[in-house]
Amino acid sequence: MKKVELSVFCKEDVIKTIGKDWMLVTAGNKEKVNTMTASWGGIGWLWNKPVAFLFIRPERYTHEFVERESRLTLTFFDAEHKKALQLCGTRSGRDGDKIADAGLTPVTLESGSTTFVEARLTLDCHKLFKTEMAEEDFLDKSILQQWYDGPHGGGLHTVYIVEIDAVYER
Repeated sequence: MKKVELSVFCKEDVIKTIGKDWMLVTAGNKEKVNTMTASWGGIGWLWNKPVAFLFIRPERYTHEFVERESRLTLTFFDAEHKKALQLCGTRSGRDGDKIADAGLTPVTLESGSTTFVEARLTLDCHKLFKTEMAEEDFLDKSILQQWYDGPHGGGLHTVYIVEIDAVYER
């Protein structure tokens, strides 16, 4: 992995990269790390900083890790790793070593964050802000019905805003 400028990532179609190609959200420490597939989030500029924002349901095992740690990574992969991302999005780390089962090789960055040898791009981040979604804050109530009451049901997401400290590419 080599450190590169953020502009390398900004040249991508971020909506496709996050929404269709997916990413892994990874947090933890050298003793224990967990990851999950995510397709909701974005990249932007806030408080004069390059930031990413992401959404994690409280029942997800990775939520515990993100809550506990100050740092996390967002990692992006080539299409050949889509099955690994599917596994990381459907299996809980509570039930075994899904990272190994997905064929991913963890690597610790100089910040202490974890990425993967197989990742083509990694955003190394630290948390700046979080808030819990609340039903009363939804202006369009159909979103609640579609994404929280229906077949996608689950807890309302925690929203995190993280500063992008470094970008690495394979």
